Amino acid sequence: MPTVLITGASKGIGEATAKLFAKSGWDLLLVARTESRLKALSDELRLTGSKIHYKILDLSQPAEIAPAISDLLANKLSPSVLINNAGAAWTGDLISMPIERWDWLIQMNLTSVFQVCASVVPSMRRKGGLIINVSSHASRNAFPQWGAYCITKSALASFTKCLSAEERINDIRACTITLGSVNTPLWDSDNVHADFDRDSMIHVDKVAAELLHLAEQPSSQVIEDLTLMPATGAF
Repeated sequence: MPTVLITGASKGIGEATAKLFAKSGWDLLLVARTESRLKALSDELRLTGSKIHYKILDLSQPAEIAPAISDLLANKLSPSVLINNAGAAWTGDLISMPIERWDWLIQMNLTSVFQVCASVVPSMRRKGGLIINVSSHASRNAFPQWGAYCITKSALASFTKCLSAEERINDIRACTITLGSVNTPLWDSDNVHADFDRDSMIHVDKVAAELLHLAEQPSSQVIEDLTLMPATGAF
């Protein structure tokens, strides 16, 4: 069976993606920070016959990332696909943003992706693989009160292109899935203040289906970016 490593796997897009990949015959390596949810999900997914291993990891803590991923990879499952799904948001005036919130958001949406890739890519080089970074249409636009989020997603898109260019020689592909508003627990966060119509947002199951579509592309090709927006447009 092919193996996928998914960050932010205990809820939202990550949970839906884990369920779909397991149903589709993949083995899974899962990362999230909430042990109760991740354990329950892993127990459920093992009923599909897939091998499931998980690691509790708070991606906002940079010193914990490399050791945790190393422990996860020690389970002898070698991921052919890595989905960097975990992320966060913060709303408020850009210039008045507290520096500790700025550092936290950069760590969550950019630096942690770099760290996870740095831990996984060396093992991928033996057989090739695919890295999918979950981005946002905020990477291409400027939204008031969402400035820091836009910046992190723009940087993530650039990181993905640079990583793809460097690792192509090792048969490693990298791409982004660029999303409009998705109905996830992000909107319930204390860091986000918005009153959008969540019923008009993309459902997490639709995102999971597109992630599986990207993952199942033959190694001879890559969809460099897949953009999925609500039919109503940007919120």
